[in-house]
Amino acid sequence: MKIGNFGYYWLDTWILANVIQLATQDFCIRYLGRSNDPCGRQHDQMTQAARSVPANIAEGNSRHTTSRETEMKLFDVARASLAELTNDYINWLLHNESTPWSVQSEEYKEICKIYLESPTYKNDVQHLSGIHILAQKHKFDKWLSSNDSTVEANCLIILCNRLILMLRNQISNQLEKFKEEGGFTEALTAARLTHRTEQSKDANAPMCPKCGKPMIKRVAKKGKNSGKEFWSCSGYPNCNGTRDLE
Repeated sequence: MKIGNFGYYWLDTWILANVIQLATQDFCIRYLGRSNDPCGRQHDQMTQAARSVPANIAEGNSRHTTSRETEMKLFDVARASLAELTNDYINWLLHNESTPWSVQSEEYKEICKIYLESPTYKNDVQHLSGIHILAQKHKFDKWLSSNDSTVEANCLIILCNRLILMLRNQISNQLEKFKEEGGFTEALTAARLTHRTEQSKDANAPMCPKCGKPMIKRVAKKGKNSGKEFWSCSGYPNCNGTRDLE
């Protein structure tokens, strides 16, 4: 996963999210109007749900180095927005006396065989990513430009379901990394503990009577010794060895 100001531009999830947003905007412009959406609420809800997906993927990836917890939460928000949008398209089909395509249908299988190309841009990222996104969207023109709302809705349901699965896998992978490496808060704690351990070594701190690691000066926060300094094992909480401060 690329990280940085434009890291999310390389994510297949973000690219497909943009395809879905563009196609949803086209769908709402073509098929929602005064006759079936007089207040424009359905148009707003669907386009906002579609906008939420790439926006939250982008923000989540941008927070990768500072908070994996926030990254996973934002990816999950994107996934929830997709579920909402999928239900809107299913409702559209049902309202038009139609149903989502069967997974055994030829249309379903044909769309599932179409995969996104990996981006190759190196410089001028925003310009080239725009070209790339449009090229990926045009792969589905047979259905997204059919001028048949039920065909377009079915295609978008398949794309939404694909992206939901991709995000679910992305969240799962991040969760495994978080279990192994921790997040930003854990990294700060580890860095602070390492720094304090080095300071203790310079100050000729005593060794822990339990495990032999160098000890660190801490201040008791509660109990009868509250506010007083004492020696605590640098391996805490794995080791709770202490010594009185002479």
